[in-house]
Amino acid sequence: MSLTLEITRIFLPLVLVCGIAVFVVLRMIHKTKKGTLGKKKTKGAQDLLDSLIPLGMVIGFIVAILVSLLLPITLSSSIAWGPGIGLLLGYFAYEIYSKKR
Repeated sequence: MSLTLEITRIFLPLVLVCGIAVFVVLRMIHKTKKGTLGKKKTKGAQDLLDSLIPLGMVIGFIVAILVSLLLPITLSSSIAWGPGIGLLLGYFAYEIYSKKR
């Protein structure tokens, strides 16, 4: 295997997950400055809303470990992808759940 391909296989997950993290952080900063962060009436609903992004990362991590056990994907690669994709899905869940009804 060539050196360039090996370096790409190592750094591609890192670059993509960093891009996802920067996107989510910048969107949350924008929502904070604009004053449009999600607010819920009850404390339990607000706690769930505030926990969706970290829960997405934890669930993504767990799914990544299970996928690496079942498929021929290296554990280090799946650990890089799992929380990043979970962060993005947690952000989308936050957006959907924070909509006013």
